[in-house]
Amino acid sequence: MMASAGAVVPLTASSSAAAPNDKACDSRNNNTYSKLLGCISAEGVTKHLEAFQAIADANGGTRATDTPGYQASVDYVVGVLEKSGWSAEVVPFTYNATDTVLQQISPTSVAHPHTGATGTGEGDVTAAVVPVDVKLTGDRQNTSGCQATDFAGFPAGSIALLQRGGCNFSVKAINAEAAGAAGAIIFNQGDTIGAGDRFGLFNPTLGGSDVVDIPVVGTTFAAGQSLAQAGSTARVAVEFRPVTDYNVIGELEGEVDDNVVMAGAHLDSVPAGPGINDNGSGSSGLLDLVEAMGNSKPHNTVRFAWWGAEEIGLLGSTAWVAQRTQAEKDEIALYLNFDMIGSPNYYFGIYDANESSFVAPVPVPEGSEHIERTFESFYTLRSEPYDDSAFSGRSDYQAFINNGIPSGGLFTGAEVVKTPQQQAIWGGVAGESFDQCYHLACDTIDNVNQEALDVNSDAVAFAVLTYAYSTEGVNGVEGRKVPGTFTIPAPAGPEHTFAGPLGGDDEHDHDHDHVAS
Repeated sequence: MMASAGAVVPLTASSSAAAPNDKACDSRNNNTYSKLLGCISAEGVTKHLEAFQAIADANGGTRATDTPGYQASVDYVVGVLEKSGWSAEVVPFTYNATDTVLQQISPTSVAHPHTGATGTGEGDVTAAVVPVDVKLTGDRQNTSGCQATDFAGFPAGSIALLQRGGCNFSVKAINAEAAGAAGAIIFNQGDTIGAGDRFGLFNPTLGGSDVVDIPVVGTTFAAGQSLAQAGSTARVAVEFRPVTDYNVIGELEGEVDDNVVMAGAHLDSVPAGPGINDNGSGSSGLLDLVEAMGNSKPHNTVRFAWWGAEEIGLLGSTAWVAQRTQAEKDEIALYLNFDMIGSPNYYFGIYDANESSFVAPVPVPEGSEHIERTFESFYTLRSEPYDDSAFSGRSDYQAFINNGIPSGGLFTGAEVVKTPQQQAIWGGVAGESFDQCYHLACDTIDNVNQEALDVNSDAVAFAVLTYAYSTEGVNGVEGRKVPGTFTIPAPAGPEHTFAGPLGGDDEHDHDHDHVAS
């Protein structure tokens, strides 16, 4: 049994007890599991998803950082917080955005679609384009630029043409720079992943800032084909410009103000689309909970965050944590991260703090395993099978775990293909990605699974309420029992459907981090 008390039996919408109306939910203190979860629903979350879709529709189809669509999303979140009785703070941070050029000069003159790689250097280079171990035919599986030997005889001062595939983007770029390349172009792989594809424009992220000093851009497979022609020359340019964007921080004051329970979700989309599953789903799950907790009087202070510029390198969350004093960081008992909780071809994933499926490539702060067990117990209570998701630090919890703050979270899958075994457990379609519209224009209001959204919005509320009363199992700080006499079941255990043992990968790198190819 878990150290913290309680869970209620009627936690589903199908409970024989009538669901309360919105007025009752808004007016009462939802201080028990049954009251709070009775006021959380897929319909309530979808109301906010529809608002984010409308914002994108009115702003060029996107809610990406440094766009009017993102600012409108910030304003919307602030409005919900203030209407619900929470404090709302808009916290600025500054980062370097990139102005870029990718112009092929010969043997044809064309401006190719492109994006600046996160972690690129600055520069303006016009030079010969030299393909590095690319594969334009057949299955197009490749390891272009993954080994230093790929650059044998590479003419210094040229632009390296690299193909997505085989290794981390950072490896390709670092090897190119070491070989004397004056710039690098990474084009998409040109193959099909499930029902999705790797032909279009994408944003390679090198896994950090200032990874290389040369300009690096990403482009399409078709552009790569054109640039791979004999005698190709091109101009590649990257120039930095400072941008100020914003995180939104909402807080519900508790009886204790120095033991803070935090939860967060990134608010920005990719430029290509409205980002309704990624990550309107996590953002909206928190907003539905904001409304349901407006009249609550938690023991511990509850703080929610909607992060900016996540899609270009976790910039908002990293900046906010860096802005805190050590004393302020010490007050944060734990952090819960919700990045994609309604994938259309979902599985139920929990960050694998105890490393039962995935060896964590980052330190796992003490107390994180308790968070994993809390989510496991919720799914067990609901008779929902669940699995591990790699505790990789590749979402907004990275800055928290880097500062020793216990963390956990949920994930319903991105571009990895669902297996027949996973189809048998969670339904959906084997052979297709968990989210076929991941980072694409089709990540719209039609790209969320209502069942996943319904279950996971309850999971979010369950964990937040548990820790709003006591974080003793995480950090040893004694709190109070959640009202009611309930029993939390022992976790049933993950399904372990990913390749292993301890060797699989659900690619919780979220292509926005693009540290993997």
